[in-house]
Amino acid sequence: MGGALVHGGRVLAARRSAPPAVAGRWEFPGGKAEPGESQEQALERELLEELGVRARALAPLPGGWEVRPGLELRLWTAELLDGEPEPLQDHSELRWLGPDELDQVDWLEHDREALPHVEQLLRRRSTT
Repeated sequence: MGGALVHGGRVLAARRSAPPAVAGRWEFPGGKAEPGESQEQALERELLEELGVRARALAPLPGGWEVRPGLELRLWTAELLDGEPEPLQDHSELRWLGPDELDQVDWLEHDREALPHVEQLLRRRSTT
């Protein structure tokens, strides 16, 4: 699962450094659940491991997108609780993007498919 980590009206995008097939492309950080973990626990653990931040998983966004046969990306919204994100694992760069900046990076296909939901989330939050 991926995390749409939202802070200050922006969402965090992470540029992959590995594996070579996807290096240089952008994604929402996250990963797979370990046995016995809920999706929320898995996302919070992955964000700590990959970015060095404490975050709280809030709610899933609608939809699911095939990464490869048998693996589907589910995207959750999350809020930053503590720390400044750093590219610690499998990423070389991070960017905070507002709703009008989401098309400024080269997203992985399955993450790109989630962008309309992320844009709607950011716009909804900016009006509240």
